Amino acid sequence: MAPLPKRKHSQARKGKRVLQRKLETVIPQLVPCKNCGKKKLPQHLCKACGK
Repeated sequence: MAPLPKRKHSQARKGKRVLQRKLETVIPQLVPCKNCGKKKLPQHLCKACGK
């Protein structure tokens, strides 16, 4: 038989786990621009310097 949890996990604990997984996919990762160093989206032009 597979092991079972000894206690029930709270809804808040479950919510934190689900939210963290959702944030990883929704929020894009910003990278520094090679020309000026400002943060920008990957594979996009920099809004500060245009390169």
